[in-house]
Amino acid sequence: MQIIVDIGNTDAVFGLYDQTAWRSVWRTPARREESPESYEKRLRLWLLEANVSLSTIQSTVLSSVVPDLTPTMRAMLKELFGFTPIVVGPGIYPLLPLEILRPHEIGSDLVANALAAYTRYQRTCVIVDFGTALTFTTVSGEGKILGIAIAPGLRTAIRSLFANTAQLPEVPIEVPDSALGTSTTHAIQAGVILGYEGLVRSIVSRIQTELNGDCIAVATGGLSGRIPSLRDIFTDIVPSLTLEGIRLIGESVTAATQ
Repeated sequence: MQIIVDIGNTDAVFGLYDQTAWRSVWRTPARREESPESYEKRLRLWLLEANVSLSTIQSTVLSSVVPDLTPTMRAMLKELFGFTPIVVGPGIYPLLPLEILRPHEIGSDLVANALAAYTRYQRTCVIVDFGTALTFTTVSGEGKILGIAIAPGLRTAIRSLFANTAQLPEVPIEVPDSALGTSTTHAIQAGVILGYEGLVRSIVSRIQTELNGDCIAVATGGLSGRIPSLRDIFTDIVPSLTLEGIRLIGESVTAATQ
């Protein structure tokens, strides 16, 4: 079994992979102030509840876009399982079957998305990741990352309104029945959530046009299913795509170093 860790700006996601399938996926807030011991206790409890002993974990792979948390999580995994995790970063990118655009600038989560999509579909693909940021990563059928677009994520946009205005509340991410908001909550939902529907359609359509239509779209991320009206533009919706890519990165590194 493997433990795959994806540290994002909002959450840290832990996946338990058992040979051919994801057995469990756990999510917890990514707090920079937490100690390695705090995360260790949480992971021990999850494994206990899943009836998995520590000795059955054969490898761990860590991806992080929060530099302050990377040493904390790396230390925790090493202490808990007794071996050093593979940490995704520019130093290991030459071992991957990808041509990576600006390796020292691109987030490790986007590299994971690209590798997972390239491996799964073997054709040009734009991966739309609905997370803290809304990202569009395009990878060719030959395994070359062609480009990236980034916008604030849904929750980030709503929280920004809440944080920077005196009278607007933080509202749930729910699709309103109408674009004509009849209350403050519905007005924000109409502007942000329906607005994001247009944003995603526009960016995906533009990418596909620039690639002469030879490009499918795939959605991932914790909020990937929150706008049902977007489902028609996606060939697939795979919430665990980033975890799968991190796992595949671990496999590539292990194979190249044996």
